[in-house]
Amino acid sequence: MVVEFGTEFVPELLGTIDLGPMQAGYDTGDPGDVVDQLTRAELLIGAAAGGAFGAALGALPAFIFTGFLVIAGAFGGGGFGVGVGFGRVFGPHISFAAGAAAAAYAGSRGKMESGFAYHNGKDIGFALGSRPDILAVGAVFGILGLTFEQASRQLQLPVDPIPLSICISAILHRAVFGYSIIGTVSEKTSGFFDMGPFEREETRPEGEVPGDGDGPGSERLAVEPWLGEMYRWSHVAAIGLVAGGAASFVAYRLILRLDPGLGVNAAFAVFGISAASLVFLNLGVARIPVTHHMTLPAATAFMATHEETITTLTELDPSNATFAVGLVPALAIGILFGLLGALIGEVHQRIFYAHASTHFDPPAASIVVTTLIIALLAAAEVFTWGVWIPGTT
Repeated sequence: MVVEFGTEFVPELLGTIDLGPMQAGYDTGDPGDVVDQLTRAELLIGAAAGGAFGAALGALPAFIFTGFLVIAGAFGGGGFGVGVGFGRVFGPHISFAAGAAAAAYAGSRGKMESGFAYHNGKDIGFALGSRPDILAVGAVFGILGLTFEQASRQLQLPVDPIPLSICISAILHRAVFGYSIIGTVSEKTSGFFDMGPFEREETRPEGEVPGDGDGPGSERLAVEPWLGEMYRWSHVAAIGLVAGGAASFVAYRLILRLDPGLGVNAAFAVFGISAASLVFLNLGVARIPVTHHMTLPAATAFMATHEETITTLTELDPSNATFAVGLVPALAIGILFGLLGALIGEVHQRIFYAHASTHFDPPAASIVVTTLIIALLAAAEVFTWGVWIPGTT
């Protein structure tokens, strides 16, 4: 079965699946479905246009559009906006990833001059406009984003295919445009996890890293944390707990109190809010946290374990479910996954972002890991189902 997420409502997809007496487990996909999807000219055109869109507006503004579309789908009923927000034009694997690649391209040529505090190639909030070469880079990476996502989705790899595509795209744009894949750890640090030089405002030694359109490499900070106000472990953990609780409770309200017909789209409701809230970050409001890698796994884990949610969405008798708990324990599990998403994101930013010259998305990497954990728990029949994660439904 070709999975057409982004062109059909998720509840309709769920309705096509034979749940049987138990939904736990894992099913592989069909390589032929990958070829079927990637030979459809209309999808390639949409991805090219979406990638160019992300390059023109900038990766972060493009992702904010995704957030508003998902909010419209999750709270407006029907779920259509969710499919569009994650679809072939506005999906983050296309527009966001292409915008990040376009920034890397412009930064590598010293033509960006965005005034960003870090290397220009990291400035995902900067609109790159209508230059044909910028749009072309975006279009190419939009098509690549679709390719990676469809390969993962149609093969039913047990992770969220969209952030997986974003991570692969980031590694690829670094290789293509001449950047270090993992970055260069400064001699002024004690390793990947040392954020001390940032706190002391220490700069790089001469010749250690390349400069950009705004200045030489010696003017760059020795460590460039992803979020200057959200890298301390205690701060990251605190916001993860809060975001996890909020996402889990909203999913509960949507499914069992407000709109049971929303189905698995309830998992994306607070993800949409998290993404849309970044409009304030893009406008320069200080200390805006980034939380979508906390809210998505939290809501998903809650829905995977809450007995009433399982009964409502799968029609299983909770007594037949491999792991089904009451409301408060399920909320606690959601909170735990919010915390886990936050901490995993911070680990990735310290390894792949803070010492590099282009944007590698810590939330995307975190969601890959947390969705894999949920999928493995479903495959091991610890969780009754993986809610929406490929291979687990």
